[in-house]
Amino acid sequence: MEDPTLEQDLALQQLLVEWDVGKSAHDAELAMSFEIQVHRTDENTTVWTEFHNVTLDRSGKSLHWIWDSDLPLECMSHSVRIRSKAEASKMWSQWSLWETVLGLDTSNNSGPQIFPDEKIVEEGSDITLCCIGRKGQIIKDFILATDVHVLSHTSSQGQVRLLTVKNVAHHVPHISLCCQESSNGDQYCDSAVFFVGNMKIVTCTWSQGRDTYLYGRYSSKYTVFEEFSQKPVLCTVNCSKRCSCSWNIGQQRICNITLTVENPLGKKTATDVFDVTHRIYPAAPLQLWEECTGTEITLYLQHRNKGIELFCQTELLQPDGKVELHNASSDLRVCNTITLGGLQPYTEYTTRVRCGAAKHFWRWSEWSEARTIRTNETTPSGKLDIWREITPVLGGRNVTLFWKQGTSFRANGRSISYEVTWEKVEDGSKPEKISFSSVYNSTRIFIDNHSYRISIMAKNNINYSLPSVLIIPRATGTEEVKEEQVNGTDDGIFISWEPRHTYDSYIIDWCNFPMLQPCDLQWKRFDPNTSSALINSAAFVPGVRYNFHIYGSVANSASLLEKKTGYLRELPPLPDPTVEKVELSFNAVTLSWDSYCINESQSGFVRGYHVYVSPIQEDCNLQGSKKHVLPDNSVLCKYTIENPEEKRYTVKHLLSNTKYKLAVKAYSGGGETPIVNFIYIDTPFNSNTLYLLVLLVIVPSLAAAICCWKMNWLKEWCCPVIPSPNKSKVLSFKEFKIGSEKVLTTTDCIPDMLAVDKAEAQNLHPWSQLSSRPTEDKIDGHNSSWIYPNENEERHLTPRPTPQMHTWFENFAYSSHLAAEADPYQIPETLEATKPELTAVLYQPHYYFDIYDEDAASTPREAAGRKTSLRYISQTDVHCLGRRL
Repeated sequence: MEDPTLEQDLALQQLLVEWDVGKSAHDAELAMSFEIQVHRTDENTTVWTEFHNVTLDRSGKSLHWIWDSDLPLECMSHSVRIRSKAEASKMWSQWSLWETVLGLDTSNNSGPQIFPDEKIVEEGSDITLCCIGRKGQIIKDFILATDVHVLSHTSSQGQVRLLTVKNVAHHVPHISLCCQESSNGDQYCDSAVFFVGNMKIVTCTWSQGRDTYLYGRYSSKYTVFEEFSQKPVLCTVNCSKRCSCSWNIGQQRICNITLTVENPLGKKTATDVFDVTHRIYPAAPLQLWEECTGTEITLYLQHRNKGIELFCQTELLQPDGKVELHNASSDLRVCNTITLGGLQPYTEYTTRVRCGAAKHFWRWSEWSEARTIRTNETTPSGKLDIWREITPVLGGRNVTLFWKQGTSFRANGRSISYEVTWEKVEDGSKPEKISFSSVYNSTRIFIDNHSYRISIMAKNNINYSLPSVLIIPRATGTEEVKEEQVNGTDDGIFISWEPRHTYDSYIIDWCNFPMLQPCDLQWKRFDPNTSSALINSAAFVPGVRYNFHIYGSVANSASLLEKKTGYLRELPPLPDPTVEKVELSFNAVTLSWDSYCINESQSGFVRGYHVYVSPIQEDCNLQGSKKHVLPDNSVLCKYTIENPEEKRYTVKHLLSNTKYKLAVKAYSGGGETPIVNFIYIDTPFNSNTLYLLVLLVIVPSLAAAICCWKMNWLKEWCCPVIPSPNKSKVLSFKEFKIGSEKVLTTTDCIPDMLAVDKAEAQNLHPWSQLSSRPTEDKIDGHNSSWIYPNENEERHLTPRPTPQMHTWFENFAYSSHLAAEADPYQIPETLEATKPELTAVLYQPHYYFDIYDEDAASTPREAAGRKTSLRYISQTDVHCLGRRL
């Protein structure tokens, strides 16, 4: 027999004893007797001995015994010991060791303490009180102020002093006590309240109703009158939260009570007729102990209301917070137990009980103290939910196994472990196995390319669960399965697949944290009639790509059917594409971002790119683009690339020698990020424009200039132009008419030099004496008899006859060699006479005007004849070289 365990219930003033005799005695179902002794330490004596007989059963339940103490358990320490024997034997076992619960006499109190301070007792019974002094102190006096019969005695050590009140009456609602230690003259006084009850006292309670706002002598007055006895009830009305009045009814069972309330404003009455035996309010039952199996709890109760048939109700609090009420249908006077069934193994439940009179039910009692009870362990129920992940490696495959406790599985025990077994299917080789504690939910094993059978079982202290089985088929070439994109919703990611009638279930697996290793693989099973599911998880976040594999399973062997990938919600791609190469021409730019990743690391499916471009100084308006307005109202040109694999784009129709800003953005179903950074370029100068300018302007101009120069040269060489005398810069002509003839008069000209032949000179007026002397010179290889240089100062010329001399004037408007040409107005004799002397003359006019006097000419006809005899040859920009004559 094991040593007993001892607990104390101070509220009920009980000792609770529990012990066991071992499995062999239970299996033999022995009838046994136990002798139990209770010892009070301070009194150094055994205060109780009891023999407890019981027949054991195979359930292995522990044995219980309860002892009600007549002395408060706080007053001193109590000890219990047990010995046993089979009823068929006369030999007792050895006593167990004393098991002790300490009283407050062993504690270090700050002063004397009195127990009990409150207790419910039956009228006419006895009650014992105690005063506990401080350690090392002796209680000198322990007295009662109330006049009651007292039996007093002191413990052997003197630290505790006892008082016993005999035959407690109902009219003594409380007792005042004082306790004094020997070393201290001060007294510690307190009062103990006793609730004394019997079936002769009736208590009437009522509510005061609303406030009347009348106080003092005008406040409400209550009176109670019993109609059957025709006597007023003599009681003191006590009103706090509620009003009450108690009185002794003696042997009367049926009462007719009238309650009257009266104040200066009037009075009201209320009546109640009742049978005293029908107004029983039971005290709360006591839950002494319980016995459990895997699915049942049996409660053992004790009632203070003996002889009353009770009907009880039990409240059962489930682990999930749900509350169930169970009503007891049997008479608890015969069987003081309540059994609760249909419970889960190894599960904690909280129970409490209340009772009412089975006959003439009036109201429920208060709830008993709640107790938390755990049912016993049983074999694990259901199967584990298992799955696998297969990775081909050199020489075989790595199989990562996962298991979890599904909704149909229950561990049903305190400790749980797992056992993994695998073996080849074909040759039936010896299986391999490995065990894991409850903290593990996965393992990795290596198998070759043959087919394998894998099973996983859970085990608690009782037994194993049913095995969960997976078949890993022989390794074959895997067929590539195309991956499809799916869309997420606020509630999860929607997955659908094509149903196949050859499978008995479907499995979807995914990773809650795809970027981590291990990735926390999850899986979910579906029945064969399902072809879609909404996968949700608290781990799902926007901007993360989740990959789903859909398997079909038949006979515990799974095959990959489809792949899906999607986001709970797509976000704009990050980071932006980095332009790695820029190719420039004068009217286009080519951008490349070949290294940009569009894999699962992106926060959305990259569906394409946007290329933005704009001149720095103005808004953009390029051909083939769309306008994009920034928040600052500036306008960009936008080009869209709808193929995410195309990472090169050429922007055309740019202006040469212009600064541009450009940006490349990837976009997804979640849009794109705002434009923050630009790249800047300068388009080069268009050399083709320069070449075209040269070709279209300069070359033709040069050619025209050359041609013009050559044409003038050819024209002067082949057919010289006869200039108009009106355009001559040498002579200024004033036209006038004499009849039908034009007469030209040379005026306002300062000739460079004059040459006059001797014959003409004789017809001129006599020259006055020149103030400057003539100088003979040779000009352009021609001899001139008289040359008068002009030194830009004015001289007076006095004509005088100079026989046998030629007078020349040099004017490049006339050609000398043409002077010899035939002219109808020339005199042949004159021409012949002057011919030898004009060979050196540069210019040879046949007649000359008197540039100083128009009257020098003989007649107008002669002047006209001379005018018509002149032939104007050419005109050049020649300045006069001589002085004015």
